[in-house]
Amino acid sequence: MSGRIDLEANGGVVTVTLNNPAKLNAMTKAMWLAFADVWKEVNADMSVRCVILKGAGERGFCPGNDIGEFATERSNAEQARALSAVMNDGREAMLACPHPVIASIQGACVGGGLEIAAMADMRIASEVARFGAPLNRIGLTMAFEEMLPIWKLTNKQTMFEMLVEGRIFDAEEAKSRGLVNRIVEHDALEQEVSEAAERIAVGPPLVNRWHKQFFARLEDPRPLEPQDYEEHYLAFETHDYQVGYRSFLSKSVPEFKGR
Repeated sequence: MSGRIDLEANGGVVTVTLNNPAKLNAMTKAMWLAFADVWKEVNADMSVRCVILKGAGERGFCPGNDIGEFATERSNAEQARALSAVMNDGREAMLACPHPVIASIQGACVGGGLEIAAMADMRIASEVARFGAPLNRIGLTMAFEEMLPIWKLTNKQTMFEMLVEGRIFDAEEAKSRGLVNRIVEHDALEQEVSEAAERIAVGPPLVNRWHKQFFARLEDPRPLEPQDYEEHYLAFETHDYQVGYRSFLSKSVPEFKGR
């Protein structure tokens, strides 16, 4: 099998790796199937405090789907629908992740790879990372469900430009367009992402999960209801809140337990 999805745990931080470096970590159908399974496993583990998502090697995060499979998996509308169902299962699993997710981006992050990175909560990029959605080069449209995560980060003008012009952005331009949170020197990427994940991991996991839920609720067009406002007050009933404010007063380091 060409390519796989790796999962590695290091305390409360887990790393999900798109592992197909010979093709810059392009996603195969088998990888999409494994992608869904890995996220479902991560989502169910409440000992997880932060997830790092990255590509294997140093040449790419992900350039989208493996074009080498298009003749057998995406050569017509019927095949495309079947593959989209597999991909949607993976997307839904990642978007359902209750834990903060950081995408560590180096090299190519284009097309479906940019979509995957956009589904993370944060994106930290190497100075040599490249971004875009040049689907017009192969005569392909981007589906609504693929567009939406990117659309949420940027604006209509940028999205349209990426799709109809097919131009690739460098990291600085990607940041100015809202596609990444910050840029670091290439050799410092791993350390920067690790330190960011550790800062999240030592925080209160219940609060981090609540904030992810709050963001999702604010994106919902339905008006906020009384029970939505009440959810904020649940934090005051947690052990972590008691530890947190007392540690602040005593100038000690809090140890959050997630309860």
